[in-house]
Amino acid sequence: MFILRDLIKPLQSVFPDTDNGRERFVWFAYTMVAILVPVTSARSSNLLRALQSLFGLSISQRRFYTFMASPKMPWQRIWHYLWDRIPQPFTENRLLLALDDSINPKTGKKIFACQHFFDHAAKDNQARYPWSQNIVTVGLLKSIRGRWCCLPLSFRFYFLKKTLAQATVCMGSKEIAFRSKFDQAVEMITELAQAFTQHPILVVTDSWFGNNGLLKPLSGALGDRVHLLARLRCNAALYAQPDPRQDNNGPGRPRKYGTRLGQVSEWVEHARQHARLCKVTLYGKPRELMAYDRIVMLKSLRRQVRVVWVFRNTQWIALVTTDLALSVEQIIEYYGARWKIEAGFKEIKQEIGSAKSQTRDPYAVTNHLHFCMAATTLTWIFADRMDHTPARRYATNTRTEYAFADVRRSIADTIAKQGFDIGCPKATKPERKSLLSTFMRLVA
Repeated sequence: MFILRDLIKPLQSVFPDTDNGRERFVWFAYTMVAILVPVTSARSSNLLRALQSLFGLSISQRRFYTFMASPKMPWQRIWHYLWDRIPQPFTENRLLLALDDSINPKTGKKIFACQHFFDHAAKDNQARYPWSQNIVTVGLLKSIRGRWCCLPLSFRFYFLKKTLAQATVCMGSKEIAFRSKFDQAVEMITELAQAFTQHPILVVTDSWFGNNGLLKPLSGALGDRVHLLARLRCNAALYAQPDPRQDNNGPGRPRKYGTRLGQVSEWVEHARQHARLCKVTLYGKPRELMAYDRIVMLKSLRRQVRVVWVFRNTQWIALVTTDLALSVEQIIEYYGARWKIEAGFKEIKQEIGSAKSQTRDPYAVTNHLHFCMAATTLTWIFADRMDHTPARRYATNTRTEYAFADVRRSIADTIAKQGFDIGCPKATKPERKSLLSTFMRLVA
């Protein structure tokens, strides 16, 4: 339990040293723990019941809801503190950042940031344009105790341009202006680059973000320090490198691209015939697959890239990266780890309970999502600092690695054994042999 205390207690320094600031920190600390333990979903009403019944805090409903919708929460400083507490955030001397966006469906009206977004993953019995929030998220890909994890680091709400043109949307007294997903991603990655200095950054993303709309502004802000790893579209055109022996003394500029080699899909058979065997750790298991790589020029990125065709059984995909120093095995494993940001969306929305919140106020919506993402990051930091690897509760022959829920149960088990003490004053309930300890033993 000292892990949580050591992580949360120093956060008091980011709150103002006033009576209101100290009180706000106490509520923040116990609200964070109420989200961390698998007692209930992170709806504000459920959190209030947990604070009153389990932790014994004396707080009225009105004051707690005012706290959850407070515009004075120092989230920027809280996130900078969490970034500094991640043990060994670099993988082979690189900062691996996963970038993606997700939709968070809602049912209530007049909820901040809710619009009708297209859901490309909707099933036949689901709406194609659900009423939802679109959240652009950047997470850290890191291997923790033998499995890849995604630690949320930053997020932005995306607003459709036509929505902002039809009505004015405000965050408090500030009117929200349209910003593309690329602009929001560049802003978040640039801020992270300033916190994690002197290390190259590899942004791992899907094919939608894997183009010059993201890489060009990133390169302008960070130079050669940033690289991209993404899935390549099957109809992307490949070009050979320009011949340096050609006569450049004639009129016009030198050629940037050589001969057109064809589309990615046209190279599949050639790549399959010349592929070599690769042994990689993919999705938690050692696997053998065939891969073929080639350095080409790509007009969508306007630079030299390495393209890797990966074959397994009858399926194939093409990956592209601007970091030519990466090996084929690293490219495959890092892109396979990208799926953890998709699993992270499920953890935040379903296991933590962000999707069940029906708050409407702009600050309440933003604070609630900050709480959920910060709790997810704290959970993985807790797992990284544990003395032993958590045991998987429902292990099978194919799945033996621990899950996100197993870490949360370890937190509850620690609370049941040691009680929760972060060194700040709270209510009158005893730390041990209380309702809290009994309940934690049930959920652990």
